[in-house]
Amino acid sequence: MKSIDENPAVCNPADTIELQQRRLQLATFTEIGKALTSSLDLREVLNIVMEKISELLHPKNWSLLLLDDETNELRFEIVVGKGSEKLKDLRLKVGEGVAGWVALEKKPLLVPDVNKDPRFSKKADQVSSFTTKSIICVPLLTRGKCLGVIELINKAEEDSFVQDDLLVLTTLADYTAIAIENAIFFNKVQELTITDDLTKLYNSRFLHSRLDYEVERAKRFKYDLSMIFLDLDSFKAVNDKYGHLSGSKLLKEVAKLILSLIRNVDMACRYGGDEFIVLMPGTTKRNAAMVAEKLRSSMKETTFLADDGINIHLTASFGVASYPRDARDKDDLIHLSDTAMYKVKNSTKNGVAEA
Repeated sequence: MKSIDENPAVCNPADTIELQQRRLQLATFTEIGKALTSSLDLREVLNIVMEKISELLHPKNWSLLLLDDETNELRFEIVVGKGSEKLKDLRLKVGEGVAGWVALEKKPLLVPDVNKDPRFSKKADQVSSFTTKSIICVPLLTRGKCLGVIELINKAEEDSFVQDDLLVLTTLADYTAIAIENAIFFNKVQELTITDDLTKLYNSRFLHSRLDYEVERAKRFKYDLSMIFLDLDSFKAVNDKYGHLSGSKLLKEVAKLILSLIRNVDMACRYGGDEFIVLMPGTTKRNAAMVAEKLRSSMKETTFLADDGINIHLTASFGVASYPRDARDKDDLIHLSDTAMYKVKNSTKNGVAEA
């Protein structure tokens, strides 16, 4: 009679649990791969990651931070767990804290006890009133570039994270980074079709397609749709004197000023060259003229290209028209606001005229 040890059919319970865990991991990776490659929506991609991380690794708190290329800071894109809402506006510099270190070094990191690691920063704990004990953090890398990091805090079973957890999370991050890059690239392509590359305002292609929709809505719901058409005065002189790079920067600063003075429902477009249009749904011509006057006054008072030491003071000519009060259709609306603008342009400049 064979002993239990001699019987190959009898398995060690620990080996059975480990095998089940491996199977779960493999199944989860397969699901993640399919899900992430089937979506180009960034928010959907991140939500899939959130769900699968919770299923597989059971952290108490976790976050996905994306790197802002302009500020070189990590922002909390998704935060799950206690105090998560308080972290939404927090920013971490690259190199700051464990997440910042991982983003800088582009290496995964396991910290079993944060009290023994000088790279740990209490900044997030102080904001969220949470106590961090252990961390695993991995970079989201694609083609050598760090897009952000995934950070898990405190294992649910009160244990510390181990190397196997780090390996699983690193594999998950590889899938995620590819999906995020694809989603970001897709979004940029979408933006390029409707936005001006220089000013980031809407372009004329978007304006013409959107006008059909807005005119139809104004007709259906019987409200006014107004347009401000503005052209910068003496812009060519800026290009001639300071060069086209300065001229381009000036246009970006003008676009930023326009956006700061209009409502979220209004649409600012770069129509071409140094011409801009502001489309204002549900706005009377009188109110649109008041906004145009505010834009004119602010533009005159603003010092442009101050960072370059050029310090330009600029004016613009404005024309205002409204549908259905003035215009019969979208082309008429553009024509009438443009004509009103040229009345100012060809006389006093630096003024507002109504159709």
